[in-house]
Amino acid sequence: MAARIVRTHETQLPATDDHPYRTGAWRPNLVEYDAEDLEVVEGKVPEDLDGLYVRNTENPITGAFERYHPFDGDGMLHALWFESGRTRYANRMVPTVGLAEELAAGGPLYAGIAESPELSKRPGWGARGGMKDASSTDVIIHRGRVLSTFYQCGDAYAFDASSLESLGRESWAGRFPSDTGISAHPKVDERTGELFYFRYGKAAPYLHYGVVSKDGEVVHEIPIALPGPRLPHDMAISEHHAILNDFPVFWDAALLAKNVHRPRYNPELASRFAVVPKRGAASDVRWFEASPTYALHFSNAWEEGTEVILEGYAQSTPMPKPKPEHGAYAWLMSQIDMASLGARARRWRFDLATGKTREEDLSPTITEFPSIHGQYAGRRNRYVVSMSAKPGWFMFDGLMVTDRETGAEQRFQYPEGVYASEAPVAPRRGKTSEGDAYVVTFVSDTVRDLSECHVFDLTRVADGPIAKVRLPERIASGTHACFGRLD
Repeated sequence: MAARIVRTHETQLPATDDHPYRTGAWRPNLVEYDAEDLEVVEGKVPEDLDGLYVRNTENPITGAFERYHPFDGDGMLHALWFESGRTRYANRMVPTVGLAEELAAGGPLYAGIAESPELSKRPGWGARGGMKDASSTDVIIHRGRVLSTFYQCGDAYAFDASSLESLGRESWAGRFPSDTGISAHPKVDERTGELFYFRYGKAAPYLHYGVVSKDGEVVHEIPIALPGPRLPHDMAISEHHAILNDFPVFWDAALLAKNVHRPRYNPELASRFAVVPKRGAASDVRWFEASPTYALHFSNAWEEGTEVILEGYAQSTPMPKPKPEHGAYAWLMSQIDMASLGARARRWRFDLATGKTREEDLSPTITEFPSIHGQYAGRRNRYVVSMSAKPGWFMFDGLMVTDRETGAEQRFQYPEGVYASEAPVAPRRGKTSEGDAYVVTFVSDTVRDLSECHVFDLTRVADGPIAKVRLPERIASGTHACFGRLD
């Protein structure tokens, strides 16, 4: 492995840190690398695996005022390029405005999600206002640019997909939304090259939906009126429609009037889904009701006859109570524990002819953070890769591939102390069949204090990795990732 240190950051975190999401598997990375010809420690990197695997994660550099939540951490991208059996790696901090300001100030300036906005020393922006745009949530590839985004809305920070060189804040030909920014989880239609986004905030109409062309220009945006401020986290696209949501989990109105941002589950309210043609007007939005729940992520949507079909992960207990066994951090652990939330795959069917909704649970298995073959986004897909998590912790301890045609689930479980990352589907070069693909994931091994990239055969995940590639150092555990071809 030929590794070059690009820069080393100085942390401002406490010298004796015991926070569970700044230590152990979540220990921040301070060194940025460029590395080529990585060591293959097991198996062989497939010759027909070409493209870029890139993952975002929360990587705190500065401390918190009072309560650190892992979603507050500063963004860091980890990227691995595959080309005809060879690999190279780079990692970069996302150079957000907020991070630069806090580094210059020598400490926190923005209150985190679990802190009072009154603590902020600078005005923030985005859905909540007062928060730092950490750009540490999602990552996608659009027109040769890697874009990192934040779940509470903000800028989209761009990087060159061939080098991970920072390109600054995305402008979209000067029409990037300047009031709230955009939310994490915009969607790319690989067949058309278009990007679809949503943004939300505390001012009416509370939600907007927009389209970016394959040339990088905002060509369409409409308001989607909601009853009040909401907390959408994801959206979906089918071939001809966009699907947005209004779940009954949102800031308590009485507390919000006092500038306290505390979510509340309102099970007496229905879940609502907005279905709108991709270039439709606000008057074209159709609302469909379903049983109350909350869903962080959707795997895909497609159309059959008069129905728009959506698949995602419905929570049985969107606001679980803290568990005493989690100790001092019980307030935090309950919020991000997939087992406590009870996230399971669900299918919703919205009939455009009748206005009716049908829904069904697809599996009793608790899982989340789905990935599919990118060419099937918006079209019916067969395979979904999702992640299992260590109970009580926000760390992925395995992955599962579900065959939606047969219902079969095949799993791979990592040993204690070894944690994976969101695992996207990587198509084989020259193949168009959905099953002709690999699955890739970064692994943080806290037992051996190292990290690897593991490559699996999509249809034989249970057999284990067919290749393991060593990274320059152990990387922090992380969440969202994507895979894209660069040709």
